[in-house]
Amino acid sequence: MASAEPVRRGSRDRSRRGQGEQLRREILAAVNHLLAEWGSAERLTMRAVAKEVGIAAPSIYLHFADKAELVWAALTDKYDDLAARMAGAADDCDSADPREPLRAQAYAYCRFALHNPGHYRLMFEVRQPPVEVSRVSGHPARRVSASLRSGFLGCREAGYALSLPHEQAAQTLWAGLHGIVSLHHSMFHDDSTEALTLQLADGLLGSLVAPAPGPSPSFPAALAETAASRHIKAILSGTRRNND
Repeated sequence: MASAEPVRRGSRDRSRRGQGEQLRREILAAVNHLLAEWGSAERLTMRAVAKEVGIAAPSIYLHFADKAELVWAALTDKYDDLAARMAGAADDCDSADPREPLRAQAYAYCRFALHNPGHYRLMFEVRQPPVEVSRVSGHPARRVSASLRSGFLGCREAGYALSLPHEQAAQTLWAGLHGIVSLHHSMFHDDSTEALTLQLADGLLGSLVAPAPGPSPSFPAALAETAASRHIKAILSGTRRNND
């Protein structure tokens, strides 16, 4: 995992052959440090990163095409860690009820945010560089959203009614979980509200998936598509433009 520790400033010798990967790691560590220090990517420039590492700014372009690619690469290991924890929690769930692996993923998401507040803030609460909507599907958070979509799809295929199309249900759950943990981060300073956080996650999940397979009066069959689900699918496919 890329370190967020400060990188020694100042000039450095030209990298010898085979040291490019080491330089790349130093660049990513510098990005993590500056994002944590500034709380935003708005002040982050190639020049600022280069100064932190002690190299010329053009050297960064040998590794990263632009600022968005640089920030995404710096945070990729954190998104991968979260996605792996969610997948592991689902895999460890031996219930025949397909809602339980999805619940386990939601719990893993919340616990990651509560136990790793610094990383979570960098991933989801620090403003990242704006990009064309067509690029959003390449964001490293895609593994997180894909895991939730897979969970909802599994519920639907097992006969559990969803209150929304599965793409929209996954996005709604993700947004709700983020809201819960962001409120926690702004109002509390430890994980003492973990039980409440998980109870709120349960409530979100219960509003999106029927409690039993088959027809459910509380869950009339969700439309195959909604305006929101079409929007989400267009973003995921990279076909939606900024002005759509």
